[in-house]
Parts: sequence; structure tokens; C-alpha cells
Amino acid sequence: MSDLALAPDERLAPRSVAGRLLGRPELGAVVGAVAVFVFFAVAADPFLRWSSLGTVLYASSTIGIMAVPVALLMIGGEFDLSAGVMVTSSALISSMFSYQMTANTWVGIGVSLLVTLALGAFNGIMLVRTKLPSFIITLGTFLMLTGLNLGLTKLISGTVATKSIGDMEGFPAAQDVFASHWTVGDVDLQVTILWWLALVAVATWVLLRTRAGNWIFAAGGNADAARAVGVPVARTKVGLYMAVAFCAWISGQHLLFSFDVVQSGEGVGNEFLYIIAAVIGGCLMTGGYGSAVGSAVGAFIFGMTSKGIVYAQWNPDWFKFFLGAMLLLATLLNAWVRRRAEASA
Repeated sequence: MSDLALAPDERLAPRSVAGRLLGRPELGAVVGAVAVFVFFAVAADPFLRWSSLGTVLYASSTIGIMAVPVALLMIGGEFDLSAGVMVTSSALISSMFSYQMTANTWVGIGVSLLVTLALGAFNGIMLVRTKLPSFIITLGTFLMLTGLNLGLTKLISGTVATKSIGDMEGFPAAQDVFASHWTVGDVDLQVTILWWLALVAVATWVLLRTRAGNWIFAAGGNADAARAVGVPVARTKVGLYMAVAFCAWISGQHLLFSFDVVQSGEGVGNEFLYIIAAVIGGCLMTGGYGSAVGSAVGAFIFGMTSKGIVYAQWNPDWFKFFLGAMLLLATLLNAWVRRRAEASA
């Protein structure tokens, strides 16, 4: 038998710990998170207080809940520019349906879930049927929802905000689910943190342990090749858009039951924060690469930066500058890490 036949398959060779670490999409984000933490720990003394941790985690969770499905969607090769206003739409539907129909608030919540999922399905079906870029499809949905949020709210409520539903049946129970908080020592923790961590865990399990996770990576990496080997690309992408809609519903209910009323113009621009968190967390703009954990780290960087600037008593007008700088640095770092991983593979 020839030496060639006896040679082991290099694909089966064990990878070093360094090689495995370099292959993780979230490595660059973790390095960035450590750097941001150290920076604000030095620049702002209040940043290290236990009471500040709850504030940072809350700010991170409000972005992180949406960053998780947006990251999965980006891994699948698509974008959703309507995600920010869809959060507001979800809250408006719950509030106005409950108030106008004088129903239990849980009825409004259920109607909102169905309508929001339908909006996500609309985005996905339009994408796979028309073959238009997701940028165009979801930009159109963004503009329509922005107009509907304002127009219908003024038509039904007479103002740009919804009526109070705080005294309606079911409100306290719904508030416990979507907007409760509890104190552990000096740390005030919001329930959104639990929602966020649960979504990260479920999304990570789906990506790494299920057939659907393989479909997501395949659809984002090369849709035509994936389709040729039997991957249901269309169904996968519709499902991803519905996942974004589901998380928009969760965020919308938190918005409503935290403040009792909803301003119809909220949410515009937040879609970019979700995308930024996903990109900082290691997702490639071209699809096929990324992780849910990375999106969580990206959201945590957002939370540390937004609150760290306040604790440092800097002008908050600089926040967008720091966010843009982190986006560029994280993208460059992620590209470098990926090149090193491919070189060591």
C-alpha cells in the first residue's frame, strides 16, 4: 500500500486551542468588549459600581433582544430595515386594540403577536417571490410602517400617542411578564435581561445543534449551492424574518408595559443599532458567518458605551461618534481574525 493511502486525512486532524479560538466569530467582539470595559473603568469611577451594572445590562438587553434575530438573519444573508419601527408597531397594535375594543390587555397582546408575525412573513415572502434585494423590500416596509404608525395613531387616538391602558384588566400580569424588575443587592435587574439571555441560548442551540442552523449558514453562504443540495432556502429566510418579527413583538410589549403609552414616532433608526451590534459581534455583511453570542457581546459593548459616556460626564453628542468608530474597528478586527483562522485551518 502506498504512503499516500496511509496518510491521514488532514481534515480530521485535531485543531489547536488557538486555532479553535481564532475560528470563533465572536472573538473580535470579546476583545473589543474587554477594551471598552477597561477604558470606562479608568475614565469613569461610577462605571465600576454594582448599581451601574444593572443600568448597563438593561441598555444592552433592549438592543440585544433584537440583535439576536437580526444576527441570524444576517448569517442567512439578508437585512431587515423595518425592525426598529416594527417594535413600535407591535406596541401600538397592543395598546390601541385593547383600548378601542375595551378588551383584556392580553387580547391586544395576542392580536399584536399575530399581526407582527404577519409583517415578518410579508417581508420574507416578498423577498423570495420577487427576488428583490432585502434592502429594498424592508426599506419599503419601513416607510409604510412609519406612515401607518403615525397616521393610524392620529386617526384613532386623535394624537401622536396612544391612550393609557394602565387601569385595564390584565395590565399588571402583562407588566410582570414584559416589564418587571427585581433587586439583587445594589443591582436593579430588568426582566428584559432574562428575555435577552434566553433568546441568545435558544438561537445558539438552533445555529449549532439543529438542521435549521445548518440551513441558515448554507443559505447565507451560497444560496444557489444550498438549494441544489436540498436546503429549503425560501422557507428558511421567511422563518428568519418571522423570528425578527417575534422579537420585535417582545420588545414592543416591553415598551408598552414600561411606559403605559406609546409615541407613534419611536423606533426610527433603531434598526441600525441592531445591525451594528450584530456586525460588531462578528456577523459578516455578506452572510454565512456569525453567532448569536457575538450579537450579545456587540449589544453589551453598546450598553457599556452608551452608559459609560454618561458616567464619565461627557457630552452625549459624542455617542454616535464612538459607535461609528467601534463599528469600523470591530469590522477590521473581525476581518483580521477571520483571515488568521482561514490561514491556520
